[in-house]
Amino acid sequence: MKRIANNIFFCIGLVLSALTVSAQQKALARIQIRNTSSMARENEIVEVKYSGLAAKISNPSFKVIDAASKKEVPYQLEFRGYDKPVNLLIEVKKLKAKETLKLDIVPGQPAKHAPKTFARYVPERKDDFAWENDLIAFRMYGKALETASDNATGTDIWSKRTDKLVLDAWYKGNDYHTDKGEGMDYYQVGITLGAGDIAPYYQDSIILSKNYHHFKVLDNGPLRSTFRLGYDGWKVGDMEISATKTISLSAGSQLNRIEVNYLMKGAEQAEVVAGIVKRPQDSPVLLDARNGIVGYWEPEVKDKGIMGIGLLTSNPKEVKKANGHYLSRMTIKNNVPLVYYNGGAWNRAGKITTAEDWFNYLKDYKYKIDHPLTVKIK
Repeated sequence: MKRIANNIFFCIGLVLSALTVSAQQKALARIQIRNTSSMARENEIVEVKYSGLAAKISNPSFKVIDAASKKEVPYQLEFRGYDKPVNLLIEVKKLKAKETLKLDIVPGQPAKHAPKTFARYVPERKDDFAWENDLIAFRMYGKALETASDNATGTDIWSKRTDKLVLDAWYKGNDYHTDKGEGMDYYQVGITLGAGDIAPYYQDSIILSKNYHHFKVLDNGPLRSTFRLGYDGWKVGDMEISATKTISLSAGSQLNRIEVNYLMKGAEQAEVVAGIVKRPQDSPVLLDARNGIVGYWEPEVKDKGIMGIGLLTSNPKEVKKANGHYLSRMTIKNNVPLVYYNGGAWNRAGKITTAEDWFNYLKDYKYKIDHPLTVKIK
């Protein structure tokens, strides 16, 4: 009789345990991400507005599970500098044309995933600000370098051929102009816009600002890093302009998203150009004003390889070769953000190895911006 009673209690325990597990895994919310376009999508970071989830999630600790495979999906809460999350960022590895990905949010501690983006102020190298993802790296020079002989005013780009984050190691080693198997810095910027910076355009001249003076990190990985750079005021004709640039780099992307805000005294709008510095030698270029695409496949540098540099802008007035650059000319309004994209790729990374590859990447990226994956919360 005692054995029967024990068996009964054992069976009841199994049932209660199963019910507990089931309750723990019950979805708090379901997210549907749909690819309505005719293009297959890969390695995209999708934004889910957190306001649509907040009422469904009482515990800040949760997991995101692929409803079909039951596998956990990496995510990031994006704060954009605020106290509370603005977006839930989800990494979508692959989504066929017209396909829908269904994700469940369930209670539990999410698995730790290696970060794929990183940004930081670099006081040990004067005052660089540097950032990277699993594909590419960038930096901007700060105030301390304005009077240096090797100052650079525009966007600098570092060539990588590893998916590891390398900024800390490269700065520590202080030998990042030599490729030791991970990549190097060989891109030449100087007093130009470099790899896609932006500046006022006045009387057919580029009016460069000084170097950035202030910074603030808004988010720092694992899937997206965002920071803000502040620029002191400078004269442009009769205007005085000060600027902030909010820069985001997501995992799996060759391009930054740049949000530029100009505060102007003396005008309500100004002409600006985003630009790529041109090398003396002839090399393939794509100037597509209709779609706002500027692509440049640089001349090969001996023992270093080839960089592709690109710009994506919305409704430019023109794209052209001028002032030693390839330029996209736009109008910016006083205290109204202007958004564009810049970045690059290195042929020795092995993913984008020809001008055609690079120009197609830029065209596809622009298509994805214009046809974002759609999100529904249930």
